[in-house]
Amino acid sequence: MGYDTSRFTGHVDEDLLCPICSGVLEEPVQATDCEHAFCNACISQWIAQQSTCPVDRSQVTLAHLRPVPRIMRNMLSKLQLTCDNSAFGCTAVLRLSQMQSHLRECEHNPKRPVMCERGCGLEIPKDELAQHNCVGHLRSLVEKQQGKIAELEKMATEHKHQLAEQKRDIQLLKAYMRAIRTTNPSLQNLEETSEYNEILEWVGSLQPARVTRWGAMISTPDAVLQVVIQRSLVDSGCPLSIVAKLIENAHERNWPSGLATLETRQMNHRYYELYVAKRIPRKQAVVVLACENQHMAEDMILEPGLVMIFAHGVENVL
Repeated sequence: MGYDTSRFTGHVDEDLLCPICSGVLEEPVQATDCEHAFCNACISQWIAQQSTCPVDRSQVTLAHLRPVPRIMRNMLSKLQLTCDNSAFGCTAVLRLSQMQSHLRECEHNPKRPVMCERGCGLEIPKDELAQHNCVGHLRSLVEKQQGKIAELEKMATEHKHQLAEQKRDIQLLKAYMRAIRTTNPSLQNLEETSEYNEILEWVGSLQPARVTRWGAMISTPDAVLQVVIQRSLVDSGCPLSIVAKLIENAHERNWPSGLATLETRQMNHRYYELYVAKRIPRKQAVVVLACENQHMAEDMILEPGLVMIFAHGVENVL
């Protein structure tokens, strides 16, 4: 709805008045065909009842509304009016364009947040300070926080059940694949292929590593960092057939379910020390290959392996 004309100093051009509320235009828009201007709230409410212009009855819908020309916005911004809080003692007269910034700082604004000095230190709307009860307010905040904690615990339980179902599905799939290999001897297991031997030879050439700062793990490495690690893998003799896959597995979007989110990583942090990790030469990064980590749970490892990049905290094991 528009601004009350009595708040303005000097003459207000009638072209700057809303035909619906008769106030000075607030958030003005105009119909594209007839070019009549209205307050956005006024014309939206009007169109909800009838799709005609309130001035000349021409067809108009919300899709026909556009911002008013800049010259009209400039004319409105230069109008001077009293503060919204004049009834509460503010005597400021300022341009319409300055009103919003002034209201945020106006000392007479009854909703301006002020700090409670009775002990809780919370910020309270000025007009509610007299009735403010520190203990009651803090109790309310605690109850809300407890509600959030309960909701998070519920989500964690549901996620745990989902992980259990996924683990069962993976186990069934692996059993199915074993059955296929048993009935079809032509399908050789990866362990029997030359590629697997090549991977074993490469990982055997790497230095065993120990991670001292798991919290420094970079779960979403940028493209530049991924290129650097990829080059180091190639230089170290990593089989080209798995380089691209290892780099894909350096980002949390491809990590197994046990590492997929910050929440699950925090829950599974105690298992990290069980990883058999090898240092990517001269980099704060390790490779954790599936062939060396068959003792790990299925939700903690991927084929052919994971690349974990750290800001710091990777040491060679002597």
